[in-house]
Amino acid sequence: MSEIVAITAEEQRLAEDLAEELPPALPVLPLKETVVFPASMTPLAIGQERSIRLVDDVLAGDRLLALVAVENDGVETPGWDDVYRVGTAAIVHKMIRVPDGTMRVLVQGLRRVRVDHELQDEPYLVAELSEEPDIVEQSKELEALTRNVQAQFGRIIGVVPYLPEELQIAAANVDDPSALCSLVASTIRLKTEEKQKLLETVDVSGRLRDVSVILSRELEMVELGSRIQSQVQSELEQGQREFFLRRQLKAIQEELGEGDPEQAEVNELRGRIDELELPEEVEKAAARELGRLERLPSAAAEYGVIRTYLDWIATLPWGVTTTDNLDLERARAVLNEDHYDLAKVKERIVEHLAVSKLRRDPSGQILCLVGPPGVGKTSLGQSIARTLERRFVRMSAGGVRDEAEIRGHRRTYIGAMPGTIIRALRDAGSMNPVVLIDEIDKMGSDVRGDPASAMLEVLDPEQNRTFRDHYLDLPFDLSKVLFVCTANTVDTIPPPLLDRMDTISLSGYTEEEKLGIAKRYLVPKQIEAHGLSRDQIAIPERSLRLLIREYTREAGVRTLERRIADTCRKAARLVAEGHEGKISVSERRARAWLGPRHFSGEARRRTSAAGVATGLAYTAAGGDVLFVEAQAYPGKGRLTITGQLGDVMRESAQAALSWVRSHTAELELPEEWFADHDIHLHVPAGAVPKDGPSAGITMAAALASLARGKPVADDLGMTGELTLTGRVLPIGGVREKALAAQRAGLRRVVLPRENEPDLEELPAETLREVEFLLVDSIEQALGAAFNGTHAGVGSSSTTDERKG
Repeated sequence: MSEIVAITAEEQRLAEDLAEELPPALPVLPLKETVVFPASMTPLAIGQERSIRLVDDVLAGDRLLALVAVENDGVETPGWDDVYRVGTAAIVHKMIRVPDGTMRVLVQGLRRVRVDHELQDEPYLVAELSEEPDIVEQSKELEALTRNVQAQFGRIIGVVPYLPEELQIAAANVDDPSALCSLVASTIRLKTEEKQKLLETVDVSGRLRDVSVILSRELEMVELGSRIQSQVQSELEQGQREFFLRRQLKAIQEELGEGDPEQAEVNELRGRIDELELPEEVEKAAARELGRLERLPSAAAEYGVIRTYLDWIATLPWGVTTTDNLDLERARAVLNEDHYDLAKVKERIVEHLAVSKLRRDPSGQILCLVGPPGVGKTSLGQSIARTLERRFVRMSAGGVRDEAEIRGHRRTYIGAMPGTIIRALRDAGSMNPVVLIDEIDKMGSDVRGDPASAMLEVLDPEQNRTFRDHYLDLPFDLSKVLFVCTANTVDTIPPPLLDRMDTISLSGYTEEEKLGIAKRYLVPKQIEAHGLSRDQIAIPERSLRLLIREYTREAGVRTLERRIADTCRKAARLVAEGHEGKISVSERRARAWLGPRHFSGEARRRTSAAGVATGLAYTAAGGDVLFVEAQAYPGKGRLTITGQLGDVMRESAQAALSWVRSHTAELELPEEWFADHDIHLHVPAGAVPKDGPSAGITMAAALASLARGKPVADDLGMTGELTLTGRVLPIGGVREKALAAQRAGLRRVVLPRENEPDLEELPAETLREVEFLLVDSIEQALGAAFNGTHAGVGSSSTTDERKG
């Protein structure tokens, strides 16, 4: 195109003469993606046959033609419906034919024209045209717009590489605003629609404003692109600089004999991994990742991920085990040293170790210690580890809701790490530690998965030989690990998980057992914890019994330990203030230090009125005393039940009322009494949900007491399920309920006769202090409740779903 860009002065004069008066009709040449402006020189490539014929005919004549932009670029041969109606009359200055049959022409725009009438379609378009002159109003605003466009165009020329610097001089020398717009619009890269809009704008001031807006936009884009390019260039230069510096550093280190630090790190990892007794699959995976690490630069994002992964492999105790001590006599000695009483529980553990001794492998079985809080489940796990001389690791499952907490996160996630099982093995440093999974009954589930299901593989001896953590994605042998789980209740443990465990139940402590634990363990521990000595403080047995009876009511000993700590803290203050001599914590001093007693003979006080009966409950926190209250008022025999009772317990209340109403004669009750009264049955502690069938006879006793106006015996507790025929069915949690009755000061407890074998599990102290009356029917239970005769004894109980 360089051969046809320039025109001669004679050609310029010819163009000016022809522009003075255009013919009324001209051939029309459609242009794709091109808009020719007046007073601009534009080179064109002509390829279609009809366009070549049009140019040949124009060159043979006056050289004039009309140039219009194509509105629809997808049309191969544009017609009148495919072109804009406003275009530019132009003159063809030069033409060159090229070997491929096309031609190149140089045209100069003369005037803006509008297509008024189409004259012909073939062999090319011809139309009748009319000129559309510019509208120019000379003003200071027009001059300001012109200067602004010149300045903006000059700035763009300075930063855009495809615009020659000569354009800046040309733009500065253009005095005509319309010509300036044409120069700018024809040289910068704009969409066809934007160029056509500028061509069709006849108001020069408005066109200058549009050009100014376009230039501002283009200038902003160009400057932004320049900043991005500069930033990229800077980063590239920085990367190249770091590369050369690292190469130089490597050369210097090699010269000094220090070696490459990256390679040294890889070699250190390789050495650590080579020292391990890895399974074949793990060894192959480690070698593969080491090879990847060697090929990656340390600045790569993947480098840190692989480095951490290999470090985890190197820190796990592959093939490292400890030697078990299966001496049964030593096991008994350790258990007796660490725990007071719990004879049957200790015997179960020793039996488990005996089987392990014969099998030469203590692993395989999963122990689950179930009992209320504070009875020593966690410390029993520690004692098992001490007995076997194995390392001990504790992990808490309480509140775990995400499966990834057990199995780990996949390496694709940022900050991924193995699950708690693998981390526990890492902390233990051996393949056969004792792992205590605390509060396994408190695991939950949500949208992130079910951790209890993930535990199925962990706690299954048939599957955990090839346990796969999501992070490691390698088989890890857990079969040598002795898992010991703890729980407050088995009700919330999924049955498939519970089926994999050998359950050992721990019940609450009696007063004598608590006293022995306090004297042997708790008091010495708290004296030492508070910086005291045996020569400075003494807590007599009578004071310990006071703490147990009046300041605690629990199955375990945690609250008792806190009360002992309270007394030691008071004594420590006296010693720190200069008290001399030994401080004896008498009963009087204990009451003064601890304040009013927290528990009293509530059972006797609350059953002194008619319509109240004392029941016994079995909860996750152990046994508890439960009261059933009934009140009547004039009505039509309706029953209202409150106290946040579950469906089973509500049905027990209905059954109890039905039995009492159907036996009014035997109970010596007025026949119309129930028909003339509405009854409200309430179980206090309304914020605590309760459910279970074992409150049946307690509710029947409360209703009978209300109707007869006679109180139930205040030293009697009851538990048993009631049928409509008056039979008393067996219940669960006998030991926990019996201990709760003993703690509450009850002297008699009514039990279903079918629960008689459960009495053999009770401590001798409880059997001495509490009389257990076995009944088959509700009549016998009511006889004990009102007459105190052995022919009628019974008890009631409920099961708390939550204690909150």
